[in-house]
Amino acid sequence: MSELTPDMLMRAYAMGIFPMSEHRDDPEIFWVDPRRRGIMPLDGFHISRSLRRRLRRGDFRVSVNRDFAAVVDGCADRDDTWINAEIRRLYLALHLKGRAHSLEVWDSAETLIGGVYGVTLGAAFFGESMFSRRTDASKIALAFLVDRLNLGGFTLFDTQFLTPHLASLGGQEVSRAAYHARLREAITQEADFTAPPVPTVQEVMQRNTQMS
Repeated sequence: MSELTPDMLMRAYAMGIFPMSEHRDDPEIFWVDPRRRGIMPLDGFHISRSLRRRLRRGDFRVSVNRDFAAVVDGCADRDDTWINAEIRRLYLALHLKGRAHSLEVWDSAETLIGGVYGVTLGAAFFGESMFSRRTDASKIALAFLVDRLNLGGFTLFDTQFLTPHLASLGGQEVSRAAYHARLREAITQEADFTAPPVPTVQEVMQRNTQMS
């Protein structure tokens, strides 16, 4: 098999498939097209009371594309991960091309405590992975991410699979056919991940309240 390139990876996303590896040390990559696809409705993200309290504490800071590699490495820093060296290489290359982005959560000591990264194509955002080193850090990242996707004009937030964690925040499952229909429409539209400024906590919660 020839070496995968960032352009090949983007063509795969346009077809609705994404790469994974069995584990960190497995050099092989396989393609996934789930029968049931996880999505996060951009008008249906749920900020619970406990998350609102956590957000209001404000003892964190959010940035965008400040340390993409550290977010990927944070996502891979677990006992069982599908992010092998080849996948890491590909997504860092996509980031350099402006096609992959990260959102970071830092504590008051400027320590990276959580984050999420993904790929953009048209008005579709393909969420790849997230991590949390402090309570609710990944939820904070998702709250700011959904707000950014809405402001940037995105229409599809693909989470690949639906986990209990994502379901508690408003995530849903759709059929493969329904996902592909949404994907075909989203990739013909325009959106901009980097244009919106990083908002305040109050702005994120206010816009979330207006949508719910």
